[in-house]
Amino acid sequence: MMQLTRRHRADRARPRLSERWREAANRHLSPMQRSLLITWITFGVTFGTVRVITHGIRGGWLPWGNISAGGEHLHHYNIGIATLAGVGLIAVRGDEQAIGHPAVAAAYGCGTALICDEFALLLDLQDVYWARQGRISVDVSLGVMSVLGAYLTARPFWHEAGRVTRHHVASVASRGLRGAA
Repeated sequence: MMQLTRRHRADRARPRLSERWREAANRHLSPMQRSLLITWITFGVTFGTVRVITHGIRGGWLPWGNISAGGEHLHHYNIGIATLAGVGLIAVRGDEQAIGHPAVAAAYGCGTALICDEFALLLDLQDVYWARQGRISVDVSLGVMSVLGAYLTARPFWHEAGRVTRHHVASVASRGLRGAA
C-alpha cells in the first residue's frame, strides 16, 4: 500500500501528456499558427464526418435522412455558406478578441469543408455528388490536403509533440516495468 501511495504522488508530480502538448504549443505556435492549425484540423474532421454521414444516409445504415425544407433537399454546402457568412461578419466587424478565437477558426474550417465536399454540385449546378468519376480521388485529395496543411502550419510543434509523446510513453513504460519487478 505504501508503494502505491508513493507512486501515486510521483504520477501527480509529473505533468500529464496533454499538459506537455499545451506547453509545446505555447512554445512553438504563434496565434496565427494556432488558428490555422485549428482550421485545418476541423476541416479534415468535418470533411471525414460528412463523408461518413452521407454514405450512411445513402446506404440506409444511419437512422436519419436528408435535411429538407418545404420538400426541397438542403445540401450541406448551404450550412457551410451560412457558417462562412457568420465568420465573415466577425471579420468585418473587427472584434479583435473574436477574430483570433479558436471557435472562429473551427467554424471557418467546418464551413469550408461543408462547401468543398459538394464542390462538384456548385461547379456544375447538377447533383453529381454520387457519380463515381473522380469522387474517390476528390475525397482522398481533400483528406491529404487537410493533413498536410495541419502539418505544415505547425511543423515545429508536431516535432516537439512527437518528442514529448515518445518521452512520456517511455517514462510510463519504464515505471510499469519497475513496478512489475
